[in-house]
Amino acid sequence: MLGLSMSNQTSSSHRGAAGRTLLWLAILLSLLLLGFVVAVTSRANPLYSDRETHGISKYKFLHECKELAEDSENLTVAAMGQSIPLKTLISQGQPLGPQDHVHAELEADSVELVEAVQPVQAGGWTMTMPATIGVTRGGTARTLGELPLVCSYSKSEGKVVAQVQLPSQ
Repeated sequence: MLGLSMSNQTSSSHRGAAGRTLLWLAILLSLLLLGFVVAVTSRANPLYSDRETHGISKYKFLHECKELAEDSENLTVAAMGQSIPLKTLISQGQPLGPQDHVHAELEADSVELVEAVQPVQAGGWTMTMPATIGVTRGGTARTLGELPLVCSYSKSEGKVVAQVQLPSQ
């Protein structure tokens, strides 16, 4: 009886060693496949960008551009070679009260925004998208129109700039 149990134990541990080897091989192959999938999908990511070349990631550029577009106090309009605050330009046509709020909104969805971003050869990004310009008075929003908003980032200057363009510019 003792001899019988000894041979069973020996043959079962032999099968266990082969199973462990196959398990480690499966784990190794799974890790290699996962690494390959991550490498392929990160290159296919529309927000993937070379920060060294452009000075800022495409994601950060888009984020800062959207923030600048929403900052109606500091958003400017390019007019005849000058930068005029959007709020000043709008108030020339109709005076703004202290509670009135000027706003510019990018109406594009995420895919359109990402596709609009183009690299600049000297390092940086540029994007031109239509922005809806409006005024909120007494809680009522009124759309004034749509103008192109140009965002740019120059690697040498190191900052994102946003400016509304007049149609004749």
